[in-house]
Amino acid sequence: MPKKVKPAGDGKEEGPVPCKQVKLEAAGGPSPLNLDSPSGLFESLISPVKTETFFKEFWEQKPLLIQRDDPVLATYYRSLFRLSDLKSLCSRGMYYGRDVNVCRCVNGKKKVLNKDGKVHFLQLRKDFDQKRATIQFHQPQRFKDELWRIQEKLECYFGSLVGSNVYITPADSQGLPPHYDDVEVFILQLEGEKHWRLYHPTVPLAREYSLEAEDRIGRPAHEFTLKPGDLLYFPRGTVHQADTPSGLAHSTHVTISTYQSSSWGDFLLDTISGLVFDTAKADVELRAGIPRQLLLVETTAVATRKLSGFLRMLADRLEGTRELLSADMKKDFAMNRLPPYYVGDGAELSTPGGQLPGLDSTVRLQFRDHVVLTVGPDQDPSDETREKMVYIYHSLKNRRDTHMMGNEETEAHGLRFPLSHIDALKQIWNSSAISVKDLKLTTDEEKQSLVTSWPCVLTNRGTQKKEQQITKCPRR
Repeated sequence: MPKKVKPAGDGKEEGPVPCKQVKLEAAGGPSPLNLDSPSGLFESLISPVKTETFFKEFWEQKPLLIQRDDPVLATYYRSLFRLSDLKSLCSRGMYYGRDVNVCRCVNGKKKVLNKDGKVHFLQLRKDFDQKRATIQFHQPQRFKDELWRIQEKLECYFGSLVGSNVYITPADSQGLPPHYDDVEVFILQLEGEKHWRLYHPTVPLAREYSLEAEDRIGRPAHEFTLKPGDLLYFPRGTVHQADTPSGLAHSTHVTISTYQSSSWGDFLLDTISGLVFDTAKADVELRAGIPRQLLLVETTAVATRKLSGFLRMLADRLEGTRELLSADMKKDFAMNRLPPYYVGDGAELSTPGGQLPGLDSTVRLQFRDHVVLTVGPDQDPSDETREKMVYIYHSLKNRRDTHMMGNEETEAHGLRFPLSHIDALKQIWNSSAISVKDLKLTTDEEKQSLVTSWPCVLTNRGTQKKEQQITKCPRR
């Protein structure tokens, strides 16, 4: 019977609680998940639980376990990543630390068994078989198309980066000691079975990863075994550990994670600098110097009262602010997310040719889920006035092979416009299609310049409603 984990509301420990049995019918075609839209994918991923129920009762609150007796879904999950995939992946040039970690939990401690340099499959398999080590494969969406397809849609759905790691653990072994993460976690069981123990958070909605000692976490609040096709969700901060039972084949699961550094606190830090920047331009009190030698002594009561007053003033100003200045979060998301999923050479992202739009043309924004609009100070170092500008960032030219790899170099793809263009940009943003001549700009030249400067983002529907790409967007 399908079950879902339901932590007790009074804080008492409680095991899995049966939920109403729902018949799960796999969709037709190669994928039983609905990949037509971001919302459709998420709905099918957590089915039979409704999306509204999930966000009201579970998201950031308590774990959810969905156990399914669905052979079609189990087969599909197995296809996402198998132990046998490692041989071909290693032949492409994987490296310890960057792409693969080898580890085992020994006496409650994590023992790392990585070698130096390049990963050789025979050595990896030897450590797996003889040392009963867990193989952790980092960010498999870089190589596995279906995971790319899933995670790209989930990034659109959450508006946050979505990473993944695969864990392959032999029988009678455990890879990691009890710990909690700083991300929201969705676990898909792909091969074999995995025995899980979840504990009440010691740090709810944690902002960082941390190990936890067994004597600190107490008894498990929930204990269960995942089988292929099952899904487990738990919030960041949930203490957990998992092992592969003895007498069974190895276990493979993929951990899909999101919402790292995406709290209200992070958003406040991101926007407060822009709010201060704007307010200081209008209020001379904020531009006045701090007391002499303030930086050489402990903060005084006078300084604390002054800052408190400024914060109240900023709060009042925020109430009437039309555009919040995002310093980094929107740009970082656009820079580091996956490009849109495509098959083949990506021709659907960028069809060669196409006619530049004129005043009588109709244009629309394509790949809307991969475009962000933000207002911020001018980032041109030669401009000393630092006037506000409108920035359009997109991910159409992002590199899949560096997704979520941290130290890999990335670059922002986008354009900047004067703040006077924001109403016209929002017209394009909020319309399914709009005539160029109807854009809220002063001159025809400004209108034409605006719509011809969006490579890979705008499409020209033309005067005869025949849709064409403005310009080719080369792939990397």
